[in-house]
Amino acid sequence: MTKTELNKYKEVLETKLAELAQGLRNRDGITIEKSPDALDEVQNAAERELAIRNLDRESHLFRNVRSALHRIDEGTVGVCLHCEEDISPKRLNAVPWAPFCIQCQEIADKHQEEGNEALEDFLVNAA
Repeated sequence: MTKTELNKYKEVLETKLAELAQGLRNRDGITIEKSPDALDEVQNAAERELAIRNLDRESHLFRNVRSALHRIDEGTVGVCLHCEEDISPKRLNAVPWAPFCIQCQEIADKHQEEGNEALEDFLVNAA
């Protein structure tokens, strides 16, 4: 990967990291609000659950982006953390923080759907 490409990915990742950090600071959606109306209570609980899921998703993405920036500093960005093959430039352009090649990501996604959420950690640690 050329220095120009690395700088481009680094700039994109730093911008994304700043955007995510700003979003993670806003936790107004997870506050517990009491209401005398039971229907309002249910609606507030559903909205809070959605906000918690969004916060969880964004914090996971934040960790992936920060990890990608660390891999840029180490000179290992663009290399799959599991099989150590090059990640295609097309994939990196679409998802600059991608830790896995398409094949390894599909395996991780399949196992995550089956309920094995620790597989991504396993793949990263096995590499």
